[in-house]
Amino acid sequence: MRIWFNQTFSTIHAVFRNLRQSAPNGEITLICTHTQAHATAFLAADEHYVEPAELTEHEYLEWCVDFCRRHNIQLFWPGKEAALISKHPELFQAIGVQVVSVADFDTLSLLHNKADFYAALPAVVAQTMDFIAVNDRDAFDSAVATLSAHHQRLCVKPAVSVFGLGFRVLDTQRDSITQLLKGVEYQIPLQELRHGMANTPEFATLLVMEHLGGPEWSVDCAGRHGELLCAVQRKKSQLAGGGQTIDNNADIDGMVARLTAHYRLNGLFNIQFKEGVHGVRLLEINPRPSGGFGMACLSGANLAQIALQAIKGKACQPPSIRYGLRVSEINTPVVMMPELL
Repeated sequence: MRIWFNQTFSTIHAVFRNLRQSAPNGEITLICTHTQAHATAFLAADEHYVEPAELTEHEYLEWCVDFCRRHNIQLFWPGKEAALISKHPELFQAIGVQVVSVADFDTLSLLHNKADFYAALPAVVAQTMDFIAVNDRDAFDSAVATLSAHHQRLCVKPAVSVFGLGFRVLDTQRDSITQLLKGVEYQIPLQELRHGMANTPEFATLLVMEHLGGPEWSVDCAGRHGELLCAVQRKKSQLAGGGQTIDNNADIDGMVARLTAHYRLNGLFNIQFKEGVHGVRLLEINPRPSGGFGMACLSGANLAQIALQAIKGKACQPPSIRYGLRVSEINTPVVMMPELL
């Protein structure tokens, strides 16, 4: 089977490694494309090609169909423009290509915007932290006043963001120079943030939220159109260098199963949680393999294999997971690929 992964994150090498472990030599060929000629994901692929940059959505969709045709792709596992591609499966089906979509177009679009996602999420499926979405300073001030009456610490994050970019805890005690000199990370002085807003009458949606101060879980999952086939919980240590532990939290297990069913999640995806004073709360659903995917598979669950078996229509036996296992990752130096001609 020829499987194509278009532009995605460098951590895809863990997925490639686990796919190879699940199949006899020569049974699958992993093809990877990226707009950067030196993408580290190329190091783990059987074949790699450079994608054209700066295509419009329609142009990129046409390019993907043509790439599948030219390279005899049988299974397309998209990262870049996954929502757009999920909207047009018939273009690929017409040339005999199966597309792996984590969810349908509307769901993927919803997950992309946390303000819309949180607002639409039924509480019986999973609970999020208290939040208020704002677009100007007056709304921000009102949100801070409202949430401060119920929560000791607040934080902010853009509604559209990845990798935690833009997340900051609101600091009501220190100014930015004090934070800088003390090496304080992921915090921002409340008054200085308000001052900056005075120069920006309206801004992209920002979430003002209760700060969840407890441990965090990253749950790597394999599913089949709403059926949760396997989920591995990684509980992150709150101590630097403490690694992560393969956990089995019952509340998280229930929420993951309900979220998978509610959004009909499929393939490989990741769901994140964090604990606050009122219990564990949902942070986000990532419609892709996580950066820690390889650590999850050390638990004894080859999630990539489970997902591929499901895609092929085969029965999936639940693996025996090694709960309590402490895992971590180490950096490995590599020689980058020579520039492609």
